[in-house]
Amino acid sequence: MNLIAHVEIPVTDLKRAMIFYHAVFGVAFGDVVTIHGSRMAYFPFEEGKDGASGALAQGDIYVPSKDGSVVYFSVEDIDDVLARAVAQGSEILFAKTPVNDTGFVAEIADSEGNRIALQSL
Repeated sequence: MNLIAHVEIPVTDLKRAMIFYHAVFGVAFGDVVTIHGSRMAYFPFEEGKDGASGALAQGDIYVPSKDGSVVYFSVEDIDDVLARAVAQGSEILFAKTPVNDTGFVAEIADSEGNRIALQSL
């Protein structure tokens, strides 16, 4: 069993964040839903596949930050994703760094000021 079941990334401007994640990761979001007074845009998710579900979340309790938990996004080509992120105005917080013979990590700031990580294997 995977311990992490769901991740919510805090945003202040849901539309801007959806545009950023679409441009950088190619994410196609479905309808925005309201849950407990907060607006959510869910990342694509398939039951039975690896990984946790996730959403961009806008509401009073959601405060973007470079401090705290870091969400890692699995990507095919880390250089390509970094280039798209920078083109969207993202700041590289931790440059591409090898973690083993075939894998790399990097960290960027998203459109809302969150620290997010990229991992390619």
